[in-house]
Amino acid sequence: MSKNLKVLAVDDDLINLKLLKSMLMKNEDVAEVIEARNGADAITVLKGRHDIDMILLDIIMPVMGGLEMLQIVRADENLKQLPIIVLTTDETKKTEALELGANGFLMKPVRAADVANKIATLAL
Repeated sequence: MSKNLKVLAVDDDLINLKLLKSMLMKNEDVAEVIEARNGADAITVLKGRHDIDMILLDIIMPVMGGLEMLQIVRADENLKQLPIIVLTTDETKKTEALELGANGFLMKPVRAADVANKIATLAL
């Protein structure tokens, strides 16, 4: 049974973003993927849309990085319950991301099965 999730994918690398979107759209639980190129764009999307169910968040991005965005989302009463999965190539950021409130962590390059498992776990 599908859950019709709306997922916000945040990554400054257009190729990663397209791969992520492709992976997500093959997941029966995902109805829509909204894209943002950095944390600032993602915050704008979140303020304009109140139907986002989950965020997949890159850490290293220009303008506003993932950790900074994570702090802003967790400080916002309306957004702080949103599940956030952090995606990065830098394993040293895992502890910091989790301490800032990330619900999950995946190393890049991400695999479709890993993304699907994290989504299934957090979308309960």
